[in-house]
Amino acid sequence: MQTRILQLIAASAAIAGLALTPVDGGAGQAARQKSRQRPHAAKKPAPLPCGDYMAFQVLLDRQGFSPGQIDGRPGANFAHALAAFQNARKLTATPQPDCDAWKALEGESTEATTTYTIADADVKGPFEENIPRNLVEQSKLPALAYQTPAELIGERFHASPALLQRLNPGTTFTAGQTIKVPNVTPFDVNAKPTADPAGAGVEITVSKDDSSLRAAKPDGTVVLFAPVTTGSEHDPLPTGDYKVIGVSWMPPFHYNPDLFWDAKATDEKATIKPGPNNPVGVMWVSLSLEHYGIHGTPEPGNVGHTESHGCIRLTNWDAARVAALVKPGTRVLFR
Repeated sequence: MQTRILQLIAASAAIAGLALTPVDGGAGQAARQKSRQRPHAAKKPAPLPCGDYMAFQVLLDRQGFSPGQIDGRPGANFAHALAAFQNARKLTATPQPDCDAWKALEGESTEATTTYTIADADVKGPFEENIPRNLVEQSKLPALAYQTPAELIGERFHASPALLQRLNPGTTFTAGQTIKVPNVTPFDVNAKPTADPAGAGVEITVSKDDSSLRAAKPDGTVVLFAPVTTGSEHDPLPTGDYKVIGVSWMPPFHYNPDLFWDAKATDEKATIKPGPNNPVGVMWVSLSLEHYGIHGTPEPGNVGHTESHGCIRLTNWDAARVAALVKPGTRVLFR
């Protein structure tokens, strides 16, 4: 994925007869932000009393409390996921991961990594090695595919490419190689999410206070917690109560510069083809609030750390999880 934030984006996607109109630039601002991924401190994180940061991130992900992109580092997304888990399990909130949380996450009996043998399909592509910054130029591409096998495998296992390199020094990501990967449920970019029975009766709450999305049952049981990017000074999160009106898998992105305060006068309307590097990623959940939706992103490392044009942006794998839990009529609360 690319190396800077585009000034994004007005949109509408018409899928299966539904008018799905992303209003934010990625549509959360997303289009191409790779260069803005937060830098990792050169200093290695201090040892924890139980486990380590990568293992905690993996275990939280497995329990439905997503830390976003797994990178083996402390940070806001991880802290929020840990706090949400501690609260859900009625554990004492702590400023850093402790042994009580480790035990509750089954850290003593669950391996944080597993092995994966890279398949021919993982490296066959097609890939889009050079994705232009300009949206009109992007519209000329046949698809907004992954740029490299490392990016594809990273998303499959919810991991940053840098983490994969640390786990597998010297790997070249070629077919037949067996590598270490986070032990999470793999995300398959080629498989449309199917309805999750756990979604019965869920309500979605998006909170700007901790940049999070919660899917919870009527009794308060949290089915999914995930970090999100929401709004900005120019496009604040529009608090209120809304409903899901449609879910679109692999949507195109219709850029309309008239809807964006930061669009250039020379910008033209353009339609961006589907793909994981599409400005709205692999999924668009349309809401009863015109032009707003919940969607994926081509920039998983930036979720929770950058601003959007108002929509709710998640990693592609978390967006797919949300899509499996909701249906037309599901309540969505912005707080």
